[in-house]
Amino acid sequence: MKRSCLLTLLLATCVCLNAFSQLNVSASKKLIQRIVPQHYQKFEVKYLPKTGEDDRFEIESRNGKIVLSGNNGVAVASALNYYLKEYCNFEITWNGSNRNMPKVLPVIKEKISKTSPHELRYYLNYCTFSYSMAWWDWKRWEEEIDWMALNGINMPLAITGQEAIWQKVYKSMGFTDKDLQEFFTGPAYFGWFYMNNMDAWGGPLPQSWIDSHKELQKKILVRQRELGMIPVLPAFTGHVPKSFVKKFPEAKVDSVNWQGNFPNIYMLNPNDPMFSKIGEQFLKEQTREYGTDHYYSSDIFNELNPPSSDPKYLYDISEKVYSSMKKVDPKSVWVMQAWLFVSAHGRKFWTPERMQAFLKPVPDDKLVILDLYTENRPRWKNTEGYYGKKWVWNMLHNFGGNIGLFGKAQTIASEPARVLSDPMKGNYSGIGLTMEGIEQNPFIYHLMLEHVWNNQPVDLENWTHKYIARRYGVLDENAVKAWNVLLNTVYKDNNKDQGAPESILTGRPTFAQTSYWTWTDLYYDNREFVKAWDYLIKSSDKLKNSDGFQYDIVDVTRQAMANYATALQRQLAYTYHAGDAQTYEKESKKFLELLSDLDRLLATRKDFLLGIWIEDAKKWATNAEESKLYEFNAKDLVSMWGHKEITINDYSARQWSGLVENYYKQRWQIFFNQSLQKLKNNEVWDQAEFEKYIKDWEWNWVNKQEVYPTATKGDPVEVSKEMYHKYFRTIARVNVIK
Repeated sequence: MKRSCLLTLLLATCVCLNAFSQLNVSASKKLIQRIVPQHYQKFEVKYLPKTGEDDRFEIESRNGKIVLSGNNGVAVASALNYYLKEYCNFEITWNGSNRNMPKVLPVIKEKISKTSPHELRYYLNYCTFSYSMAWWDWKRWEEEIDWMALNGINMPLAITGQEAIWQKVYKSMGFTDKDLQEFFTGPAYFGWFYMNNMDAWGGPLPQSWIDSHKELQKKILVRQRELGMIPVLPAFTGHVPKSFVKKFPEAKVDSVNWQGNFPNIYMLNPNDPMFSKIGEQFLKEQTREYGTDHYYSSDIFNELNPPSSDPKYLYDISEKVYSSMKKVDPKSVWVMQAWLFVSAHGRKFWTPERMQAFLKPVPDDKLVILDLYTENRPRWKNTEGYYGKKWVWNMLHNFGGNIGLFGKAQTIASEPARVLSDPMKGNYSGIGLTMEGIEQNPFIYHLMLEHVWNNQPVDLENWTHKYIARRYGVLDENAVKAWNVLLNTVYKDNNKDQGAPESILTGRPTFAQTSYWTWTDLYYDNREFVKAWDYLIKSSDKLKNSDGFQYDIVDVTRQAMANYATALQRQLAYTYHAGDAQTYEKESKKFLELLSDLDRLLATRKDFLLGIWIEDAKKWATNAEESKLYEFNAKDLVSMWGHKEITINDYSARQWSGLVENYYKQRWQIFFNQSLQKLKNNEVWDQAEFEKYIKDWEWNWVNKQEVYPTATKGDPVEVSKEMYHKYFRTIARVNVIK
């Protein structure tokens, strides 16, 4: 029996190695057919051996065909993407694509050769699997994997379906279904379950979900591997069911709490002998089911400080985690998110001495550190490039899946390339995208991905002009002016540390300038920003049929109106405190009207529909009870983010049609009604009393089953024009000041 299991493990390992060590021509041809179905026969795929350690591709015209050569599927897909972008003005983004192709494919006059300066091109964050990917089916995953390959990503985090592995491992240890129901979270909260922050919330997890996502993970891995990617699978972190302490009372188990938001979870101490035993069993079972590529993600102290600051303890912890991987897979490489070193409390705990102790037991080539937030909090600079370990320069950018226009374009355009020649770079091995949520700000992500096949800083102005031409199909003069404004406002480097500024409209109603997790101060002059809106409106008749333009004009209009909501709220607060009930009532109606108009604008694009998010969740249900559970998960994450007394409410604020009208607007309506009554009665406003009331209202909304539209309504350009004519002159005179 043991020999049979060993043979299975060896075969799984060999299959995975072969998958990404050579070009799968058939898989590459199928990708080309999916991307350009009318033209795929005009492309030819050839294997191009590596000349060193770096991936490379070539493009040339030969015998009436475009020949794409690469050392693996990602290189070939990147060659295709380069040709489509540079020669056909073709571009695929999350939010608006231009797939128009010339009838006759342009000829390549001289062979094009590209080599990536980055061994590793990482993608995803545990949080992305909750904030954006929670409800994805195979069709959506297939689209994303193609997008990854086109953009040169070769190292995606692949953690779908791990509940099936944990179920098998823990059941083999005698844990019951009830034990695991108190362990697994609901699907929207897997990100924090994986990172050892919470148990059970949003559950109990149905067996149908576990079974279906085991099969989904197999499809994901097959596709990623056949295209030459190296999926990063999870490893044991010590997270155990609460009943573990009863079943194994002698085990060393630490009870830890994540920010006081949820009940404690239980972490098996790596120094306990059972840690290695469970870790080995998990990897063996995972390899049997999913195969392995030898890269394993393990983050044992995400926003949790270790129970001891003793460097020897930290050394022992790290040594045990790595050795548990190595015993099963001698080629194991540990992939670690460096958020534990970057987060606010982590920066204080992780002194150089403690960091070095923690990292030292793992060989330099067996640890990959994801410097998770390099564009804003680079930790490699004060750690000698992570003390010789491999590390990856990552753009985090997005928090909570919020959709505000935002990005440090100048830093993104220059830093990843500049660091290549920095004498203090250490073992700088790659770049990556580690955002909490995707499907927003496509500009900044495609700018970052320009570094995959480029070792020089990006000429931001020139690249933006090319981006405009690809996205809209033509380099329109007013569109260029609009993007110049955007580069000098929302995409200008700044000191903002937690993603895009929020609009007060998505925060819990208040007279204060900010609400919890809703920071509204702009780092740019809103009066300058809205000039971009003006230029896009001037471009609209010419560009109105462009999918990318339609998204952008709605997005810029949305941002202008959201910023105006913040300005209106501050004026309302002033009016209220001045005791002017008549003006307060009049202006509050304007605020509510603005929110309804915003909701109607957002309804014109599928990118901004709450209904799609909810219906995608419910599609996984096999019965009414599951449908109710998934709807709760979907609504709770983007609103309350947990229970009624949660301290991170509105963290995942989304300006989505359905959410604005039926959640945010209704909260403000209640706030205005109650505060106006207090004002008329000469009573003092009690914010705490209001919040107690509104929490009950929010909880009722989260638990209510409702149907929201999944189809768009209205023309995005025409509705944007309508909003422009109604609001532009007023907004252009108002700045949102600190």
